[in-house]
Amino acid sequence: MFTGIIENAGKVTRWQKRGGAGVLTLTSKLPMEEMNLGASIAVNGACLTIVEKTAGRFTVDVSPETLQRTNFRSLRRGDIVNLERPLRLGDRLGGHLVTGHVDGIGITEKIRKKGKFIFYAFRVPGHLELELVPKGSVAVDGISLTVNDCENGRFSVAIIPFTLKHTNLRDLRVGDKVNIETDLIGKYVQRLLHLKPCPSLPSKKS
Repeated sequence: MFTGIIENAGKVTRWQKRGGAGVLTLTSKLPMEEMNLGASIAVNGACLTIVEKTAGRFTVDVSPETLQRTNFRSLRRGDIVNLERPLRLGDRLGGHLVTGHVDGIGITEKIRKKGKFIFYAFRVPGHLELELVPKGSVAVDGISLTVNDCENGRFSVAIIPFTLKHTNLRDLRVGDKVNIETDLIGKYVQRLLHLKPCPSLPSKKS
């Protein structure tokens, strides 16, 4: 479990695609001595497992499922990615509950500067639209953000200068793909609303 508060913006140094999967190597300023082999880490919002590490560098395996559901297919050497280590019990929940399971890919449609803020608009797949609400939470490439508005398969967010400086949003361009994870609570609400009642058990005759 994560919070969507990015700890470091790492850099892709090696990206080996192997069939329908891959192996991703990243440089990072995170404390490697605190990152155990087999531990989880969120890379652009996707929960992955550390399989190798050296000073200032670590490697993760990317499964076929992750490759299919994320923007990793378009990653290149030198790209910046958002990194976050898992939430520990007792930590402050600075963002919102983020599972690290990407729900779909969004497309950057508009980038607009207004004063010191940058406004981004994203188009999302239809099945995600019902899980987005104004002033609700959403994770974009692993970043916990607040939805400004959402309609017709699109939503927008406002980015403060600090977030822009410390995440990969600073390199985002119109047309770029981003990983989207909708709010966990919203998913459960949608699931409950669309569940069919269980059929009644036949009564026993005495």
